[in-house]
Amino acid sequence: MRRNEPIHHIMTTEVFSVHLAEKPSKVRQLIDDNPFQHVPVVNGEKLVGIISAKDLAKLSLDAYVHDKRAVDAYLDAEFSIEKLMTPDPECINDHATVRKAAEILAEGPFHALPVVDKQGLLKGMVTSTDLLRYMVAQY
Repeated sequence: MRRNEPIHHIMTTEVFSVHLAEKPSKVRQLIDDNPFQHVPVVNGEKLVGIISAKDLAKLSLDAYVHDKRAVDAYLDAEFSIEKLMTPDPECINDHATVRKAAEILAEGPFHALPVVDKQGLLKGMVTSTDLLRYMVAQY
């Protein structure tokens, strides 16, 4: 494995995000309709938080309510993006290496790292799965 491989070689650049002012139901819909588990939260283009499927699962609504519209109505009435998100998440600079991302993910209790530039603008995401795929390609 090439230790100094730039992170941009493995990160996802077409990232779905939500704006701080959007409704929580948008996050639930994005996670339900796509193969990812983490949604960055932005204010403009600046990263301010992250919400995971695990954060939504803590509400345990899907176990009791099968009507997605009812779940969305509850989420939107009781919560805001700001209440659900992890603020100021651990992130990585867009000029960092794959090794640095692996070190951060190996030590942290999370599986996704937003990739930001020097101004804190969201440029992509790298996940544990991205790292595993990279490793498999090396062997």
